[in-house]
Amino acid sequence: MTRRRWIADQVSGDHAALVGEHADHLFRVLRARVGEEFDISIGQAVRRGKIISANADRVEFELGQEIERAAPAQITLLLAIFKFDRMEWAIEKCTELDVSRIVPVISRRTDAHLVAASAKRVERWQRIARQASEQSRRAIPPEIAAPVRLAEALHPSEGLRVVLAESEEKTLLRDVLSNEVEGGMILAVGPEGGWTDEELQSFRQAGWISASLGNTILRAETAAIAATAVVASTLFSF
Repeated sequence: MTRRRWIADQVSGDHAALVGEHADHLFRVLRARVGEEFDISIGQAVRRGKIISANADRVEFELGQEIERAAPAQITLLLAIFKFDRMEWAIEKCTELDVSRIVPVISRRTDAHLVAASAKRVERWQRIARQASEQSRRAIPPEIAAPVRLAEALHPSEGLRVVLAESEEKTLLRDVLSNEVEGGMILAVGPEGGWTDEELQSFRQAGWISASLGNTILRAETAAIAATAVVASTLFSF
């Protein structure tokens, strides 16, 4: 039976703990008790953890052997900000697909009220990513960056850079990924209505490759999830 994985709130030597709502969920909802074992993520490592004390405020583990885990895919997702309920869905599912970093991007077509509220949403997005990481047995949640303007996100230090564009008629994402990807992948997904022509020109000038997912027009969250799945499956194949 596959053990549930938790990301520790506190770590000290061979002991770790979940606290607050994290502990309450494990103790009250899942009814975990002393002696039960789980996988506990403690930063860059995952170790076997046995509960040694438990209540609704704090669950403590004694840490045992380290557990081997696969190297994560290096996928950075530039995600233009769109309606928050749909964006949260994209963040959750792309986390499950092992994206390593999500950068919320303020684009020309991002509604002004979403721009104004986006900075206050980061903590919620981080919480969603953490919960999705535990559900999918990831060791480390993806980094959720603070929202930035597109111009600030166009020049990453390394990696294959691909922008999804509805106007792209020749190159599919799968074609771009036909050769081995070194240094990871940076994938840009636009807002509702897509990137503007001026934004796509900025991507091209910065050395990005334009690609599409096919002939149909996808919602922003669908495009983000589908593209991440294509990239993840390719990176994991090497």
